[in-house]
Amino acid sequence: MKATEIREMRPDEWQGELENFERQLFDLRTRAVTEKLENTHLLRNIKRDIARLKTVIRESQSVRQAQDRLKGKK
Repeated sequence: MKATEIREMRPDEWQGELENFERQLFDLRTRAVTEKLENTHLLRNIKRDIARLKTVIRESQSVRQAQDRLKGKK
């Protein structure tokens, strides 16, 4: 998933998507311990998707805080 795709989503969908990715990562890690994974690159891709999603969430929070600070100064 690309950052632009994440930004197009509604903010209330972000948390559900994050939980989904974290669950997938857990499942893949569990499978990696118990058996050999065919596609080991999936672990890296899901970790990167989680990082992208957390980055977009943090950016959104920062923008909101900046807007609140500007409203307070007026």
